[in-house]
Amino acid sequence: MPTSSPRRPRDLVQLLTRAERLVARRLQVVLDEEGCSLDAWRVLGLLSDGQGHHMTAIAEAAFLPPPTLTKLVDHLVDQNLVHRRVDPQDRRRILAHLTPRGQEYWRRIDRAVRADWPALSEGDEELLRGLLERLAGTLDDASRV
Repeated sequence: MPTSSPRRPRDLVQLLTRAERLVARRLQVVLDEEGCSLDAWRVLGLLSDGQGHHMTAIAEAAFLPPPTLTKLVDHLVDQNLVHRRVDPQDRRRILAHLTPRGQEYWRRIDRAVRADWPALSEGDEELLRGLLERLAGTLDDASRV
């Protein structure tokens, strides 16, 4: 008769790592066809909301250290996908925005990724999203204690 097993964080970490690597590998195949890296995809996706974001917020959202993000944004600027503007609310800050070319590039990449993304049922996708958000929140709260 099965008994409840003790908590095994290692098993959960193993599953999360495997899922993240499989997702990244699948995404990278699609992104390679468009000449885009996974890090650039994250940055472009954040900037696609049209709001403009400062570099600290982009670094946090893209999980990149600031020096790496700066190099990436410099590259995106050189490709005329992103431009920088002084933040009108705080002139010491710089906001990054997509250029019109960057917006079109993002739309093309987003369509390609969505077309290749494996289908989960809507209920499963919402369940997975909710569980992952709850896990991230729990871990974030635990790190603050």
